[in-house]
Amino acid sequence: MSKPTPPQTPENVEPVDLREALEERYLAYALSTIMHRALPDVRDGLKPVHRRILYGMRVLRLDPGTVFKKCAKIVGDVMGSFHPHGDQAIYDTLVRLAQDFSVRYPLIEGQGNFGNIDGDNAAAYRYTEARMTRVAMLLLEGIDHDTVDFRATYDGVGKEPVVLPGAFPNLLANGASGIAVGMATSVPPHNAAELCDAALHLIKFPNAGIEKLMQFVPGPDFPTGGIIVDDQESLRATYASGRGAVRVRARWDTEDLGRGTWQIVVSEIPYQVQKSRLVEKIAELLTDKKLPLLADVRDESAEDVRLVLEPRSRSIDPVLLMESLFKLTDLETRISVNMNVLAEGRVPRVLSLRDVLSQWLAHRQVVLVRRSRFRLDEIARRLEVLGGYLIAYLNLDEVIRIIREEDEAKPALMARFELSEAQAEAILNMRLRALRKLEEIEIRKEHAALSLERDGIEALLSSDEAQWSAIADEIRAVRKEFGPDTPLGRRRSSFAAAPEVEADLDQALIEREPVTVVCSEKGWIRSLKGHIADDAGLTYKDGDRGKFVLHAQTTDKLLLMSSSGRFFTLDANRLPGGRGHGEPVRLAADIDAADGIVTLLIHEPEAKLLVAASDGSCFIVAEADCIGNTRKGKQVLNVRAPVEAQVCVRLPAGADHVAVIGENRKMLIFPLADLPRMARGRGVRLQRYRNGGLADARAFALADGLTWTDTSGRTWTVAELAEWIGQRAQAGRSPPKGFPRNNRF
Repeated sequence: MSKPTPPQTPENVEPVDLREALEERYLAYALSTIMHRALPDVRDGLKPVHRRILYGMRVLRLDPGTVFKKCAKIVGDVMGSFHPHGDQAIYDTLVRLAQDFSVRYPLIEGQGNFGNIDGDNAAAYRYTEARMTRVAMLLLEGIDHDTVDFRATYDGVGKEPVVLPGAFPNLLANGASGIAVGMATSVPPHNAAELCDAALHLIKFPNAGIEKLMQFVPGPDFPTGGIIVDDQESLRATYASGRGAVRVRARWDTEDLGRGTWQIVVSEIPYQVQKSRLVEKIAELLTDKKLPLLADVRDESAEDVRLVLEPRSRSIDPVLLMESLFKLTDLETRISVNMNVLAEGRVPRVLSLRDVLSQWLAHRQVVLVRRSRFRLDEIARRLEVLGGYLIAYLNLDEVIRIIREEDEAKPALMARFELSEAQAEAILNMRLRALRKLEEIEIRKEHAALSLERDGIEALLSSDEAQWSAIADEIRAVRKEFGPDTPLGRRRSSFAAAPEVEADLDQALIEREPVTVVCSEKGWIRSLKGHIADDAGLTYKDGDRGKFVLHAQTTDKLLLMSSSGRFFTLDANRLPGGRGHGEPVRLAADIDAADGIVTLLIHEPEAKLLVAASDGSCFIVAEADCIGNTRKGKQVLNVRAPVEAQVCVRLPAGADHVAVIGENRKMLIFPLADLPRMARGRGVRLQRYRNGGLADARAFALADGLTWTDTSGRTWTVAELAEWIGQRAQAGRSPPKGFPRNNRF
């Protein structure tokens, strides 16, 4: 059997390196995606598909005020003449340009179902109709006056604009988003009136910095409103670099339902958040018990957004409830900013706020110059024709004779009166009724007016200052049309600082009620409902007596200091009820059996305490540093047996001196500033003792005098204290007359 012959290599085959071929083709694809699909042009803020839709609608004469036309016709004409891609892609783009919750300043006015903020799709294009808005007309204004370049369409039959004249700051006003190959863009929408103010300032001061421009453009302005919670420094960095993010929160308010009950109503949600999906997410979190402060969520929206949030309890702080929702749901979102656009229509670049405005203004100058030159050419042609008309009127009989008798009237007229071809053609096309004397007067008036207009345009083209003045006038007209006093132009997004709230959800669920906390000398503690005015009727176990009676709220935290110098934190709502004598405090905190209770007080986060040991060592500590999160408490004052914690008192407002008395009945007063501020430690010596130790200490304002209560319940105040004022760690002197014998204040 003969072997099969190998296949022959075809002729004219050129070997190609696979790597180079892939790189070349992928680069061509990437450039096509970047330039013709994903990135907007900085000059008009549009991608090619947007530009083609608007131009196609202009060809169909769908101006504001005209009749609507079916979107199916618009999509078909755009696809057939300008955009050779899928009809659904074109229609989706058209729909978005008409949605007032997607676009800050809609370019298309729709009639029919164009979708909603819940995320529902628009109706099919055979059911919907559309026409352009005033904003779209501003973008197209002057397109017939040679203001922009045109290029051949994809089939080479027609022409389409490379860019629109863009009399509206569309890129920043409506924003843009897109994903290309290796790059993306995300420009948030802004307020048009603010952009016009910034552009006018930039015309006057071309070197203006970001800080100055942000006085006119403080931040984005989203079509769905919301509250921007980023600070100005963060926004300044974003606008200076062209990259960053903006935090946006829903707008909400509390609604009083009477009898102390309330609910939260959300009236605006962040940009590009689907309301129905947001409600579903909140409901899922409720089902999973991840929102303990929330009882229910309802969507009561009609034309406006209205989400109702019911709290679990009326005692819950609304701010805390919303902070928990902001953390877990899309009621707060971060909208990225990446102003990566086609600079000058050619090069992808990330531009700052100033760069975007500058390039838009530069484009407006080019448009103004090209429009002015186009008008000059029109005026020149018209003046030429009018000059021919005047010659005809002055030589009317001869003109009529030539037309009647000559076989070739045009060459004869041109030779007889030295006319141009255009002038001769205009004379031959003149109607007989235009030969009145009145028409000659009108022609002379028109000739004079056009000559004056020509001189003005020539002066404009010869002066940059005049050009920028004309551009400023155009921008002022746009600002007036979309000013803050118009329904479309008023700012929708506001600015606010996010509240600093520590979300203690367990604490938030506690209903705030008054209670009286009673603690005996032996450490039996209980909680009685309400604030008891007279504690004389309180009973205790045999051999025990009352030591602390505090008027508190169920939401309060209590600080207990033991004789070991350790602080324990108790929740008022978790204390045993008032029946009987209560329970030992050791059931709630790991206090050693040998330790006594030095003090029990209601925690005030901003307050400071003076803590001292029996040997006289002392320092000042912030109450916030004494909070312990476990049963073991927190060691604050370091003592070693036989020394114990002796004093723990809160510093009153305005206190500037400390009064100390020892067991030896010697009293000393010295400045409060002499004591150190510490979070933990032993401190410094208060007073020097020969026998015994510290009995008591108090901080007070020297101007108010020193006050104490004797064993009979009488209050004493001594204003003249110079005799006892000295330096810290001195021995002191005998106390004033009337001071209690138990050496306690």
